[in-house]
Amino acid sequence: MPKTLTIGLIRASLPSYFPENHSVWSRAENTLQALCAALGIRLVIASEIPMDATGAGRALAECQSGGAEFILLLHGGFTMGDVARTIAAAPVRAGFWSVPEPARTGDIQLNNFVSLNMSMSIARQVRDLRSEPVQWYHGAPESPALQQRLRTSLMALKAACELEGARIGVIGGLAMTFYNMEVSTNALRARLGVEVSHHDMHELTDRMDAMDETRVWNEVEKFRQTARVDGVSKTQMALTARCTLALRDIAKQFDYAALTVSDWPALQDRPGMHPGAAFTMLEEKDNLPVASEGDVLGAITQLVTKSVSGRVGYLLDMTEPDLDANQLLMWHGGGGPLYLADDDGARWINHPMIGRGTPEGPQFGAIADLVFRDGPVTIMRIARDASAIFAMTAHVSGRDPSGFTGCRGWLENFAIAGDLSTLEDVVATVMAHGLEHHFVLVPGDVAAVLAEFGSWTGMECLTRRPMRDHLRASDFS
Repeated sequence: MPKTLTIGLIRASLPSYFPENHSVWSRAENTLQALCAALGIRLVIASEIPMDATGAGRALAECQSGGAEFILLLHGGFTMGDVARTIAAAPVRAGFWSVPEPARTGDIQLNNFVSLNMSMSIARQVRDLRSEPVQWYHGAPESPALQQRLRTSLMALKAACELEGARIGVIGGLAMTFYNMEVSTNALRARLGVEVSHHDMHELTDRMDAMDETRVWNEVEKFRQTARVDGVSKTQMALTARCTLALRDIAKQFDYAALTVSDWPALQDRPGMHPGAAFTMLEEKDNLPVASEGDVLGAITQLVTKSVSGRVGYLLDMTEPDLDANQLLMWHGGGGPLYLADDDGARWINHPMIGRGTPEGPQFGAIADLVFRDGPVTIMRIARDASAIFAMTAHVSGRDPSGFTGCRGWLENFAIAGDLSTLEDVVATVMAHGLEHHFVLVPGDVAAVLAEFGSWTGMECLTRRPMRDHLRASDFS
C-alpha cells in the first residue's frame, strides 16, 4: 500500500483576540480538513500557538511526533520572526500561510501579510530555497484560488510521499541498446526513497509454464470481455493470459508498486510472444504501472502521474513530428491502458512488427490498438537519475489517418513548463535536454502539480528551448 502523507498545522500569532474574533483558526482548520479528507491525507494540529522559538520548537515536535512530513505555519495574527525561523531552519518541508485583513480601514486587525513577507525573507536566510523551498500562501480559507494553491501543494507532496519506500520490480533487465535508460538505483533510493529489485527473465517464463490452466482460461475470458479480439490466435491469447497472471503474482508476492519488463527480444525467443496486452490488462484493471524495455525511470514517472491523476499513464514515444501541421504523434506498440480510447474503443491485435517480413507474418501478440479521444493532456518524464523533470501540456486532436497501429494520438497546442511552444520548440527542447525517449501521457492539465512535485523533490525543471537555424551550445543542459 502507498504511504499516507501526514501534514502538520501550526497556528501562530502574538497574543491577540483578533484571530479567534474573526474565526481565523476554525475557518482555516475546516478548509484544511476538507482538502486532506478529499486527498486521503492525514492532518495533525499543534495544540500550542507559539509566540517564540521555544514554543515553535514544541509545536514542531508535536507535529512531527504525529508523523507530519510537511509543516504549514498559519499566520493567524502577526507572527514573530523567531517562530518562522525555527520552522524554516528545521529539516522539514514547509509552507507559510497568511490570511487577508477582515477590514481595510480603521485599526489594523491582523497585520498578516507583512508578517508573511518577513517570514519568507527570514526563510531565505536560513535555508537554500532553490533546493529546499518554502511555499507561501496568502488568501482567505474560503477563497477558491487559495484552496487550489493548497490543493496543488498537497497533491505534489502526496506524490513525493507515496514514492518513499515504493518498490519497483525489474524483470529481465534493460532491453538491449537502450543505454539512455540506464539508471543509478542508489541515486533513486537517495533522492526519492524508491527501491529497485531485479528478477531474471526465467522467473517470469517459469511461472508462465507452471500456471494453472483454469486460471489461464478465466483470464482469457476477461480479455475477451475487456476488448474485441481481432485476429489473435487462442495460443497467443493464452500466452498473454499466462504472462498477465505471472506478472500479477510477482507484483503481489514482492509488494511492487510498479514493474518494468524487458519485453524484447527474450520473450520472442521463449515462449514466442510479446507481453504488450498483458501490460495493458495490468494497467487497466489492476492500476499497476508496467513500463516496457526495462525503463525504471519510466515506471517512476508512471507512479507519479498515477498519484496525481488517479490512473496509470500511457508510456509512449514521441514518434512522428509533423512540422508542417504543427502536430505530434505520440505512440507505442506495446502496452498502455484502455480508458482514454475514443468512441471506436480498443481491440486486441497481433503485434504489427514482430514477425513482419517472415513467412509467418506478424502473428505474435497481442497488443492493444486504440486512438486517444480528444481533449487536454499532460506529458512528462522524470530524467537523469531523478534529478530533473520535464512536463508539457497539449491537446489531443483527432486526425485521419489516425497514426500507426497501437496506442496513439496526434497532439497540438503545446506549452512547456507553462511557456507556449511550437512543435519545433518541442523537438528542440527534447533534443537539447537529451531526454530519454519514453514519455508518460495522462488526461487533463496537471502540469502545475508536477512542477511543484519536482520542486519539493529537488529536481531541475527542464524548460523550453527554442528551435534555431544554428547550433548554440548554451541550449544544451
